[in-house]
Amino acid sequence: MKNLLILGAGTAGTIMANKLHHRLDTTDWQITIVDRSALHYYQPGFLFIPFGLYQPEQVVRRKSDFLPAGARFVIGEIDRIDPENNQVVLTSGQCLPYDDLIIATGADIHPEETDGLKGSLWRKSVFDFYTFDGAVALANVLKDWPGGRLVVNISEMPIKCPVAPLEFLLLADDFFTRRGIRDRVELHFVTPLSGAFTRPKASERFGGLLTAKGIRVTPDFSIARVDEAEKAIVAWDDQSVPFDLLVTIPTNKGDAAIERSGLGDELSFVPTDKHTLRSSRYPNIFAIGDATNVPASKAGSVAHFESEVLVENILSAIAGQPLAAQFDGHANCFIESGHGKGLLIDFNYEAEPVTGTFPLPNVGPFSLLKETRLNHFGKLAFRYAYWNLLLPGHVMPLVGSHMSLAGKDLS
Repeated sequence: MKNLLILGAGTAGTIMANKLHHRLDTTDWQITIVDRSALHYYQPGFLFIPFGLYQPEQVVRRKSDFLPAGARFVIGEIDRIDPENNQVVLTSGQCLPYDDLIIATGADIHPEETDGLKGSLWRKSVFDFYTFDGAVALANVLKDWPGGRLVVNISEMPIKCPVAPLEFLLLADDFFTRRGIRDRVELHFVTPLSGAFTRPKASERFGGLLTAKGIRVTPDFSIARVDEAEKAIVAWDDQSVPFDLLVTIPTNKGDAAIERSGLGDELSFVPTDKHTLRSSRYPNIFAIGDATNVPASKAGSVAHFESEVLVENILSAIAGQPLAAQFDGHANCFIESGHGKGLLIDFNYEAEPVTGTFPLPNVGPFSLLKETRLNHFGKLAFRYAYWNLLLPGHVMPLVGSHMSLAGKDLS
């Protein structure tokens, strides 16, 4: 019996377990999935919790409910990967052998990387929403917050879901408007990027949207520390932005086990071929999702599209054949803009987010880079699709792993 070992039972790891369960001969292969937690979180839902749009219980399920029957699920902490001996060592001392390994350990926030960020103001005047606990804590503050200067700051790139900070600001504009205190709230986006987003055309569109809603943007701000006494974030060039409430997107890093194993870059992301998703160093190790260093968005849609490619390449590797399937960096994301509307972007390594229709050319029904009510409903519908189609590894209708240029204005 050969062993396929998957590290991480989040979005990417669960999808891969389900897809490979249907494609591998399970009389020859044992699929084992390792994760430190028994609970699966719908991370896109964290964005909605601070504004009371989702309740905490709506984003939590048991991981075992979504893993294939016959697969082995091990709950444990990974100490290190030992690629020379084709095994993974858990902190309990248990050793798990593998013939092929998939690293899907994701990414997490590290507020301790910024001086003063996780100091005396943490979870008092400084909050995150990229964790379940952070989103719930922020919801408890925002419901009665009287107003003031609310600053949203990205510490450094890359981060999970690069559009989420923008969505937070746009939903905050909606939230405080509904509370009747928008005129008492100053919303301020402070980013290390030169604009509102990572891609120029989309950045221009989003920047205009923020300006139209009275949201200030400070670009090219590289945070050095939090001045707790003055309640301000301070850049390396000594530029300072005061806050009454700071919503931080701290440094994102890969799993600590990647660093302990000597398999990561400076942020503990796994060096990975951006097209085949094979490790740059070991031919029987593959990586997917937020755990990789590929220059694509760290988002659930990317993990979904990568999985289509990675399944084919793992099957090819097992058969001793060249890895023919190629990932093109496809990313697709609905973006909440508040007041019952949303946008949609679709892009890849080479193509910018552009206007047009999706998924059908000239039909849609969704519009790209345009605020519509239908895009808002698409965002809300994704939670159902996530639990019932995406995680079980089913085919998502009309949404392929490679970006289609049909229906898009490329001029």
